[in-house]
Amino acid sequence: MGGLLEHWGTPEREILTFTILTTHANFLMKDIHERMPVIIPPEHYKTWLDPQLADVSKIQTLIGPYPEQQMEAYPVSTKVNSPKNDTPDLTAELT
Repeated sequence: MGGLLEHWGTPEREILTFTILTTHANFLMKDIHERMPVIIPPEHYKTWLDPQLADVSKIQTLIGPYPEQQMEAYPVSTKVNSPKNDTPDLTAELT
């Protein structure tokens, strides 16, 4: 996923912040939510992780909705809605 990590603070206390970027939903995801995480394709990892990347037009090409043809969606348990639940079965398809 596309995110931003920042280090800041004082020499005595370093503060790390992180955010996951979102974009508008692609056709597959739009019935689930109006937004979706930015997904960086593997072939663009090096570009995305380049600390010198400052070209706004290049960044914009990386942060659009991920192609729905490369995704799959299926119903899962509503247990995924609580961070108290953390088991592998949460991603099992409901039949």
